Formats: sequence, structure tokens, C-alpha cells
Amino acid sequence: MEIILIPDPLKPTSGSMYVGQDVFDCALGRGGFSRAKQEGDGTTPLGRFALRRVLYRGDRVTKPKTGLPITALRHTDGWCDDADDPLYNQPVTHPYMANAERLWREDNRYDVIVVLGHNDNPVIVGAGSAIFLHVAAKYFRPTEGCVAMQHNDLIDVLSQCEPGDTINIRLVRDA
Repeated sequence: MEIILIPDPLKPTSGSMYVGQDVFDCALGRGGFSRAKQEGDGTTPLGRFALRRVLYRGDRVTKPKTGLPITALRHTDGWCDDADDPLYNQPVTHPYMANAERLWREDNRYDVIVVLGHNDNPVIVGAGSAIFLHVAAKYFRPTEGCVAMQHNDLIDVLSQCEPGDTINIRLVRDA
């Protein structure tokens, strides 16, 4: 399956996700979207990305039903976003010596995370890290570059996903 995500040209921090006949609202990066994603620019990258795996907070949510590989998060899970570190854009364990985002958060945004295959094969230093599909903040506030949607919508989408599925973030629906 290919999920299509079309950013709203009038409000580039939001978009519409097409999954079969269903359409879901989503939040995008605070910097809108970009064809040339750079670390820290706050944009959501355009392109086609594999849905790599799902991570979830087992202490807060039921294990989502999905055909994708799935793992419960641990308190120590992180993701390196330090472009000078050899593990840039890879999972790490906290405490970690370089800058790394904590995946175990107090808010609910990372209760369910889909790791997207952005800048991971191969990793290009500075081309953006930790691009996920995750739970949206209240009022669909913009992300730091990820794609976010309502929890129930994310669970619905995951129930339809299988290995090899992709998300195609592009500017036109019929391209």
C-alpha cells in the first residue's frame, strides 16, 4: 500500500493523508515542507519513504494491530539527532553522550510512533533525523518535521499496513 500525503499549499503546516478511500487530517513541520530537508529546519521532507517499524508506549496504549514490525518503547530509548555523531539518525540508548531525542515523553505524542525511512539508507549527515509519523498535538500544532495525526486515525491506518508499505509526501494528489 502507498499512503499519499498532500501538504496544504495555503497552510503548509498541515495536510491531507489518503489511505485507500479514507482521508485524514495531519500536522506537518513548523517550517512547512521541503525537497531538501536539513537538520533542524523544522520542515517535513517531500518524497516516498518506507514505513520501517512501529514503536509504542505499552504503559499507556494497547499494542496497535499492524503488519509492520512493532516494539514497545523503553524509558531509555532515544534517537540521535547530532550530525557530528557516528550514530546520527539512528536509535540510541539514554543516557547518550551526544544530542539525542528522548522517545519516552511526558506528553502523548510518542505513544505510537511509525519510523519513516527518511535519510536512513544511506544516512547523509545533516539531511534530517527522527522523521516519524506520530500522534498529533492538541489543535494539530506543527511538528519539528514529522507527520502527526489523531491517535485513533493513526491506529486505523496502522491496522492496514504491511511490510513494504510507503508514505509518499508530495504536492499533487494525482502525480
